[in-house]
Amino acid sequence: MFDWVQNIADWIVYDLLNLNKGQHLAEALNFFIYDSAKILILLLVVILLMGMVNSYFPIDKVKNYLSRNKLYGLEYLMASLFGVVTPFCSCSSVPLFIGFVRGGIPLGVTFAFLITSPLVNEVAIGLFVGLFGLKTTIIYVVSGVLLGTISGVILQKLKLERFLTPWVKEVLANAQRDQDLFEAEKQSFSQRLPVIWAEVVKILKGIIPYVLIGIAVGGLMHGYIPEGFFEKYMDKDNLFAVPIATILAVPMYSNASGILPVVQVLVAKGIPLGTAIAFMMGVVGLSLPEAMLLKKVMAIKLIAIFFGVVTLCIIISGYLFNIIL
Repeated sequence: MFDWVQNIADWIVYDLLNLNKGQHLAEALNFFIYDSAKILILLLVVILLMGMVNSYFPIDKVKNYLSRNKLYGLEYLMASLFGVVTPFCSCSSVPLFIGFVRGGIPLGVTFAFLITSPLVNEVAIGLFVGLFGLKTTIIYVVSGVLLGTISGVILQKLKLERFLTPWVKEVLANAQRDQDLFEAEKQSFSQRLPVIWAEVVKILKGIIPYVLIGIAVGGLMHGYIPEGFFEKYMDKDNLFAVPIATILAVPMYSNASGILPVVQVLVAKGIPLGTAIAFMMGVVGLSLPEAMLLKKVMAIKLIAIFFGVVTLCIIISGYLFNIIL
């Protein structure tokens, strides 16, 4: 989808700046240019689309529908399954997360999407089948979807909306105000578009610094942290290998497709598959750049709770994988 962005990043780094492939600086800079452009494009498209949708489907109606209709947890499962078909890394999922929150979707449901999206996607599934076989792939996909669903339910039960930042609350208030205006004056789409666009620009101005800082951190990690740095901590004889692998994965930053070859190497070196998968889930589902991006929309306490719940679920999944496989 974003191959043309990668081509531009390659041209800037390797042709225009004449840096060599494999250099730490080149890899970090290439990563920064590509991911920054990709995420900013996603932000623009998602926020604009959600603004259009919200102008015709008011936030209150969405909230009222979800509160009145007992879906028995299906909304969390549906959000997780939607995450499976959106092949984004953890940072790229944040724009859709912001769009969901702005659209009045309950916080736990948006978390279910945010967790599953980077963990499981069609590209990763294809690679997983080739590397580890169909049985392992099915267990991986099911566990990824359940991880997002269960974590979303837990986070919703904690009623964490109070930990959203004032910036998010202002965005929601503005969206509600614009909807009231649209409904009162029965405005056409062409009349609504300038108001929607003005809100998109305002949101982008608020989030762009966090995007650039978060991706800069991710670029440095991508370029300078060696892939085999943490292997010695995942020995099969270490009872605490799974939680250690999960926690040590957080400083790394990649998508599921990028980290799967590393997982294959770890398994080939004798590291249990569950421990290696826990490491992969930690890399793609939890990252410092993601936390930097989320800082704009969540208080530190909410980010800590989110990371804590997901980390716990990943650790449990890792131990279950080691038992089953």
